[in-house]
Amino acid sequence: MSLSRREFLKSSAAASAAAAIGMTVPAELEANANAAESKWRWDKAACRFCGTGCGIMLATTGEGKDRKIVAVKGDPAAPVNRGLNCIKGYFNAKIMYGADRLTQPLLRVNDKGEFDKHGKFAPVSWERAYDEMEKNIRKALKASGPEGVAVFASGQYTIMEGYAAQKMMKGGFRSNAIDPNARHCMASAVVGFYQTFGIDEPSGCYDDIELTDTIVTWGSNMAEMHPILWSRVTDRKLSDPDRVKVVNIQTYTHRTCDLGDFNIIFRPNTDLALWNYLAREIVYNHPEAIDWDFIKKNIVFAAGPVNIGYGFRRAGEKSLTPVRPDGSAGKYDAKEMEIYNKEMSKVVSELEGPALEPYGYKAGDIMNNIPGTLKHHEISFEDYKKSLAPYTLDYTAKLCKGDPDESLDSFKKKLQDLAALYIEDGRKVVSFWTMGMNQHTRGTWDNTLSYNVHFMLNKQAKPGSGAFSLTGQPSACGTAREVGTFAHRLPADMMVKNPKHRKITEDGWKIPNGTLNPVGNQHIMKIHRDIEDGVVKFAWVNVCNAYQDSANAKHWIKAAREMDNFIVTSDGYPGISAMVSDLILPSAMIYEKWGAYGNAERRSQHWRQQVLPVGNAMSDTWQWVELSKRFTVDDLWGPYTLRNGKKLADVREAAYKMGYKPNTTMFEILFANERAKKNYPLALDQFPQKGYDNSECIGDARNVVGTDGKVFKGYGFMIHQYLWEEYASFGRGHGHDLADFVTYHKVRGLKWPVVNGKETAWRFNVNFDPYAAKHAKENGRGSEFAFYGPLAKALPFGNLTTVTDKKKKPLTDKAKIFARPYMDPPEMPDEEYNLWLCTGRVLEHWHSGTMTMRVPELYRAVPEALVYMNPDAAKERGLKDNDVCWVESRRGRVRARVETRGRNRPPKPLVFVPWFDERVFINKVTLDQTCPMSKQTDFKKCAVKIYKA
Repeated sequence: MSLSRREFLKSSAAASAAAAIGMTVPAELEANANAAESKWRWDKAACRFCGTGCGIMLATTGEGKDRKIVAVKGDPAAPVNRGLNCIKGYFNAKIMYGADRLTQPLLRVNDKGEFDKHGKFAPVSWERAYDEMEKNIRKALKASGPEGVAVFASGQYTIMEGYAAQKMMKGGFRSNAIDPNARHCMASAVVGFYQTFGIDEPSGCYDDIELTDTIVTWGSNMAEMHPILWSRVTDRKLSDPDRVKVVNIQTYTHRTCDLGDFNIIFRPNTDLALWNYLAREIVYNHPEAIDWDFIKKNIVFAAGPVNIGYGFRRAGEKSLTPVRPDGSAGKYDAKEMEIYNKEMSKVVSELEGPALEPYGYKAGDIMNNIPGTLKHHEISFEDYKKSLAPYTLDYTAKLCKGDPDESLDSFKKKLQDLAALYIEDGRKVVSFWTMGMNQHTRGTWDNTLSYNVHFMLNKQAKPGSGAFSLTGQPSACGTAREVGTFAHRLPADMMVKNPKHRKITEDGWKIPNGTLNPVGNQHIMKIHRDIEDGVVKFAWVNVCNAYQDSANAKHWIKAAREMDNFIVTSDGYPGISAMVSDLILPSAMIYEKWGAYGNAERRSQHWRQQVLPVGNAMSDTWQWVELSKRFTVDDLWGPYTLRNGKKLADVREAAYKMGYKPNTTMFEILFANERAKKNYPLALDQFPQKGYDNSECIGDARNVVGTDGKVFKGYGFMIHQYLWEEYASFGRGHGHDLADFVTYHKVRGLKWPVVNGKETAWRFNVNFDPYAAKHAKENGRGSEFAFYGPLAKALPFGNLTTVTDKKKKPLTDKAKIFARPYMDPPEMPDEEYNLWLCTGRVLEHWHSGTMTMRVPELYRAVPEALVYMNPDAAKERGLKDNDVCWVESRRGRVRARVETRGRNRPPKPLVFVPWFDERVFINKVTLDQTCPMSKQTDFKKCAVKIYKA
């Protein structure tokens, strides 16, 4: 029997569907299905989308260039999703086969074929593309030093891609101007972990869902953003509906709220006050609930400055000069400056006045802001108690109530019921949050406040109890955080500013001591601003859509297109960032390469290359390694003077003493070194390499002509394994232990630290975490916990307003409870801009829609971004369903259709617009405010007006 591909896929699908619902399958159909599937090869992989970390199974058929993915299903053996996929997960294959997939490099050229920033895109070879990149990187280094070369990195890099990028940027170019889009989604969680625990990432795991009695979501639409986890929450609720309670704390009603026993709709930004209200209820009204034995053995109280601004540009920066009489400044108009001026000083409002009184401010005072600081100091419990005094039920309810149609009494009762659930003795509680608490001008504060409540009740780092930050991207944890592709980080929680950490990294990379740059301040928004200021001359967008995903986008696009710089985007599809660029490089997509991701519960997962990339596309690992061939010791390791006056030493002589020559390339030092070639040879006849393509290591049947003008035949060693093992070596023995490369190909992921082959479910708890057990034994406090993170574990002492004793006291193995007040965001609705705007995602689309908008089924389901409005708010503005309106802020405006009866149901003062649709470019409207401590952008609140288009 001969079947076409279409016929056998239809037969197989029909047979599967019939079997699933218990129908008898006709013999001919079953035979066709069996024939179709007999040549399928199934293999495990990780889902491409969110940070949940679901396992999937992929079926491929064909040979060489003709091998294609023909089926995707959930992996029944995967502990995260247990065989279930969300709607996006089932289309992991289709995202790779869009009609406009990029297949070759494209360069802007004039009629003569010469590079022209204002020219049109034309196909070029990889060699020509890299010639242009090399030329412009050298130009940037000459003009601005290492600070002139930047990368918009990603929480969607594979771990190997991120590690390769970091090695070349920080070890080669000596530039820390590499920062991931994870800065936009998880940075506040990171700094919250560092400040509270001294180490990054959650203490609990997803098993908490099945073990808890109470799930509270804070600013997290889990039903759409983490649907597989929400299915587990739903299952837990239905398993014991009377005992298990679900509460949702949100700024608008959405699908997650449908499961809630009750829902709290709060005014944007006032979640800070809600957490403090809960803490006040414990301290003032239920002191018996405080586990003082736990507190005395494991916790100190802390505080820091409150006048830290909003992460905007500061006065005097190049693009804010000159200041003009009409209120405009540099490249920013007077309307924009109404908000940006608050970075330097602000008037304390009537709303925030009571919350700030314990810190020495009252309503009407001028608060002069310092740049955001991570500094903090120890305080007494009595001072902490004083900080909570303002958050009475009356003050909190009046401040926080977000729906004007809800009665104050109803809102107060919900607050009391919420407190009762947290406080109830013997009740386990898990607090989940995502962007609502992270994308926040006080996101770091918000994260630390969550731990306060759990710590006082001894409901943290225990099965079924804990505050748990969910991750947005598939490897925001594994790559951005653990690998350290943030500007300020190195692998395994090491920091560029710490000389000991730099030396450990330099020794591990076999580069001279003194090579690494200690200044790591070029976070993602600063890179945009540095391009606008003319400092960054070369920027490379990797595995993200930096010009669609950044707030106040018109400034950054204008700078990229009109200033003297060279912008490169590597992508699978021509999104906004690609169209903004001067050079576009075609990237291999997820299953066209070997890779690994790390999810929100610390689970690392690996997969093998399933198919060859389309056209001449190549992986981001390959692109970085190829770039390293273009630069030598003498090119990069001479002296530099940074903007702040700090000097980077000339390390060339030290390099020569290590055996390197002036013309030794970074490729030979960082990648194709003797360690890599000797320890990680190809083993094509052994697991896991046997039978699978490996484009980077051995080339492939496409015979891609590489960056040197010759057919690329591979690096000749197992570069993926080398990059993994070298990266993993930094964390082993330091509480960040990872298993070996081959083991991960045998299992469905492991939660680190992996000690003696065993994963860790609950960190810091001596019953589950071998590091906690070791530290508890050493410190001799007799505690069940050891919060062994090493960062910021010695503090001066003071009160809520100042340091009184500068001598630092060690806090070995202890965590912190922070005093942190409610504060207003910098822009709130007023007479002209009278609505809150919140942005985010929808279930069917991923981030900027670059992949999912090209899947026909997902596009048909949700073809455009809508303005979700309260029907009464729409009526007041003369609008109804399907009307086209303008959404306008001080920064820009977009057109979109109104939706008043959809899945998202805002209160009257708020509208929600998702950001997946480049035609409804909502980030032209949003405000580039950030948490001043984490530098994470707040996309959840700004002021807009809406009117009929």
